[in-house]
Amino acid sequence: MEIKVLGSCCGNCDKVMALVQEVVLEKGLSATVEKITDVKDIVGYGVMRTPGLVVDGKVVVAGRVPTKTEIAAWLGA
Repeated sequence: MEIKVLGSCCGNCDKVMALVQEVVLEKGLSATVEKITDVKDIVGYGVMRTPGLVVDGKVVVAGRVPTKTEIAAWLGA
């Protein structure tokens, strides 16, 4: 599974990254987690407001910090 957190070095983007890493670790998922900070790459996903979260190429949320429960559901955990 490929997970990308979209956003610059803002507090909310960092929080999404931490939440994703917690879920991956807690659920024992096999996943690569990457943070995308380049604006061109972020806009390439159609995301205009960060933070954003992409799971296997699909944007699942943008413009807000999701809950751990939401993240776990998107990751199939």
